[in-house]
Amino acid sequence: MLLSESLARSPLLLPMLVAGVFLLAGLVKGVVGMGLPTVALGLLALWMAPAEAAALLIWPSLLTNLWQMQPWGRLTAMLGRLWPMQAGVVAGTLGGAWAFGGLGGAWAPLALGGALVVYALWGLAGRRLSVAPAAEPLWGPLVGLATGLVTATTGVFVLPAVPYLQALRWSSDELIQAMGISFTVSTLALAAGLRLGSAQVDMPWGLSLAMLVPALAGMALGAALRRRLSPALFRRCFFLGLLGLGAHMLLRG
Repeated sequence: MLLSESLARSPLLLPMLVAGVFLLAGLVKGVVGMGLPTVALGLLALWMAPAEAAALLIWPSLLTNLWQMQPWGRLTAMLGRLWPMQAGVVAGTLGGAWAFGGLGGAWAPLALGGALVVYALWGLAGRRLSVAPAAEPLWGPLVGLATGLVTATTGVFVLPAVPYLQALRWSSDELIQAMGISFTVSTLALAAGLRLGSAQVDMPWGLSLAMLVPALAGMALGAALRRRLSPALFRRCFFLGLLGLGAHMLLRG
């Protein structure tokens, strides 16, 4: 595997690079409430296989999103509203990993680059949809299934989940919590999907857990930066960066 080969050649360099990526990804999440897996996958996939990159983000993504699921007092009510979507996420991720071989395919970097470009263009457009409460039982499972399929093939689980959650017109705090729920479920489903796909990744649990430290440090820095920087300006820079990164991966592929 590319990860083990890189570690054998340079035992210290790769963990330092990976830690830097998670510090940056955590900073982005601290400012805008999302983006840790997207940024981490996009950057790590520049020098390792997407399946290996996805394996590294399991613990940082899971634990930071569990924290984002607070406050616990309204968690039950939110789960009651979101469970059909989350069931679709699990079904789509596991089904996609079994059917398409997960992130181990040679086309995975292209798919990841395409997902990043689509997500960046959507973010730069600044458009928001609206979903009526009566339509949620229909759209929730469909959006969850589509999100799961995207997760299984690219490791990115923001599309179309985040646009859909924004279309439900939550308050800012509710939206952050709803994304934490969705991202937590997607992370767990991705971890299971990596074992079902053909990538045959040796899960680097120790290194993944160690990356929680720079991820949390980045989140703390991002929270401090959020109080000083215009969120709109930061989000614009964030999406432009993702657009460039996705375009690079498509051209390289």
